[in-house]
Amino acid sequence: MTTKLFSPYTIKDVTLKNRIVMSPMCMYSSHNEDGHIQNWHRTHYTSRAVGQVGLIIVEATAVTPQGRISPQDLGIWGDEHIEGFQELVGLVKEHGARIGIQLAHAGRKAVLEGEIVAPSAIAFNEQSKKPKEMTKIEIAETVEAFKKGAERAKKAGFDVIEIHGAHGYLINQFLSPLSNKRNDEYGGTAENRYRILREVIDAVKTVWDGPLFVRVSANDYHENGLTPADYIIFSKWMKEQGVDLIDVSSGAVVPAHIHAFPSYQVPYSEIIRNEAGIATGAVGLITSPIQAEEILQNDRADLVFLGRELLRDPYWPRTAAKELGVEIEAPKQYERGWL
Repeated sequence: MTTKLFSPYTIKDVTLKNRIVMSPMCMYSSHNEDGHIQNWHRTHYTSRAVGQVGLIIVEATAVTPQGRISPQDLGIWGDEHIEGFQELVGLVKEHGARIGIQLAHAGRKAVLEGEIVAPSAIAFNEQSKKPKEMTKIEIAETVEAFKKGAERAKKAGFDVIEIHGAHGYLINQFLSPLSNKRNDEYGGTAENRYRILREVIDAVKTVWDGPLFVRVSANDYHENGLTPADYIIFSKWMKEQGVDLIDVSSGAVVPAHIHAFPSYQVPYSEIIRNEAGIATGAVGLITSPIQAEEILQNDRADLVFLGRELLRDPYWPRTAAKELGVEIEAPKQYERGWL
């Protein structure tokens, strides 16, 4: 049987052996608040490469110390981080997987000592610290930090870069009118709220010519917030700027009730893919191989991003191949068990 899930996918000069992507998921496992790779990361990511995942995207990695979600986040704000990532990239590629990194800044959702920043001085919720409104100089410095992060990611040997523009973190805070109340050129109209993402994409592309993804939250789940229709416009702009794929998630820019169910975010991916004419990745309670295959066969996404399912089963591609009646190559060392 031929399946789309196990067909290769090429973006620029990078070919994934299948359409299964490990979604970036924070591990909060860096010690000493220095942002460095630990043995946990080496084991965690390499296991999924052995398990035959096509593309593995490393968790949200902070482009500045102030941009971490927690003190235990990975960082790429200094050249001293490159060596650890080079090692991780080598370990993953050794097993035939491709590897990407998600460059991130938490903005007002940072849970850190000291000052935190955001487009506007509005806390995420009553328990959260009130952020400082960013100056234009700080915005420019942050754009530069994303560029430097991309430069380091390239030196480390990553195949893909994903810019984190979702889940209520800094770029998402600028995009949404719920969290961005600025009255300068970074607030107000859709073009202005998009400006920092435009600048980040342009800056990253000066040092990076490989596959570029952007993760978005396509629905704010709030009557005054953004909807998939807004993200069709943003995605068209991203496509014009040379972004290759939109990783379509949703929510988390403001506290909201989200009714989650299997494939609940897939319609957002489908809308953006078809209306903006750009490749997309679908994510969100995708657990079964048949479900993943349906998403791809019906052109609802180009790649399937798995999160919790890959935490439960690092060898999910084997599980999927068996269920879909496809033969995939086993790691040589595991051949006797992968029947």
